[in-house]
Amino acid sequence: MRFKKTIFIILTLGFLLLVNYYLPSRMNPYFLQILILIGINIMLAVSLNLINGFTGQFSIGHAGFMAIGGYSSAFFTYYFGRNLIQSLSSVIFFPWLAKSIIFVLALILGGMLAAVAGLVVGIPSLKLKGDYLAIATLGFGEIIRVMILNIDAVGGARGFADIPGYTNLFWVLFFMILTIIVVRNLIHSTHGRAFLSVREDEVAAEAMGINTTYYKVYAFVIGAFFAGIAGGLFGHYLMYLHTNSFTFMRSIEVIIMVVLGGMGSITGSILAAIILTILPEFLRVVKDYRMVIYSLILIILMLTRPQGIFGVQELSLQRIKSLFGKKAQGMDG
Repeated sequence: MRFKKTIFIILTLGFLLLVNYYLPSRMNPYFLQILILIGINIMLAVSLNLINGFTGQFSIGHAGFMAIGGYSSAFFTYYFGRNLIQSLSSVIFFPWLAKSIIFVLALILGGMLAAVAGLVVGIPSLKLKGDYLAIATLGFGEIIRVMILNIDAVGGARGFADIPGYTNLFWVLFFMILTIIVVRNLIHSTHGRAFLSVREDEVAAEAMGINTTYYKVYAFVIGAFFAGIAGGLFGHYLMYLHTNSFTFMRSIEVIIMVVLGGMGSITGSILAAIILTILPEFLRVVKDYRMVIYSLILIILMLTRPQGIFGVQELSLQRIKSLFGKKAQGMDG
C-alpha cells in the first residue's frame, strides 16, 4: 500500500512539473492568471468549508488569515529570501532548488502565523455561536487589515511592492491538491466525525463527551493555515500586496463559493470556486451591468438550489459509475 502511495505521489509531482513546463509557455497570460486564481480560490473555499460547512460555524474573517499569510511570507522572501537563496546555492549547487526551498519555507511560515492567529482568535470567539461569531470574526479581519496599514515594513498604505515572483502553476496546483487531500482525509477521520457532530447538534455532542470548543478551534486553525498559504501564493504571483485585496468583501466572496457549492461538500466548493472566478470575466462584455447580472445569477441559483450545487454530496468515481449504470438500465428498460 505504501509503495503504491509513493508511486502515486511521484507520478503526480511529475505530471505537475510537466504541466508547469509546457502549459504556461503555450498559454495566453490572461488565461494563465485566471487558472492560477482559480487554484487559489479553491484553496480558500475548501479551507473555509471545513469551518463553515463541516463544523457548522460562521466565520467572516478568512480574508484576514489570507492577509497574514500573504504579508508574512512576502516579508520573509523580500528581506531574507535572496541572501538565504545565495547561501543555499553555494551548498546544494542548484539555484532553482534553493529558491524552491526558501519559497516553501516562506509559505509554511505564512500558514503557521495565520494558524496562530486562528488559534488566538478562535479560543475566545468560538465559544460564541451564529451571528455573534460572525461579528467577532468580521472584527478580527478588519483589525488585521488596519494593523497592516500602519506597518511601514510591509509598505503600509502604499502597499507591499517588489515581492519576488516565485508563484507558478506547479506550486498553485500542488498546494491546491494538498489542501483538498488534507481536508478530505480529515473529514473521514475521527476528527471529521466530531466536526459533523458539532455541526448537527452541538448540545448533543457535548452531552456525548465531545469537547466542542476544541474541535471548533481545531477546524479554525487548519482552515486559517491553508488560507495563509493561499495568501502567500497570491502575493508572490501578483508581486504586490495591498490591504484592499483583503477587505470584508473578499471574505464574502469566499463564503459565497462555499454556500453556492454546498455547505459540507468539497466537490461543491471546487466547482463553485471555478464558476465564480470565471463568471465575472465572461461578464466583462456587459461592462456597467456586470455585477448586476452576476448578482442576479447568484440569486437565481440560490432560489433554484438553496442547498447548493452539491448539497452535502461528493462527486466520486463510484458515484459517476453508478449514475451511468442507472442510465444504462433505464435505456435497456
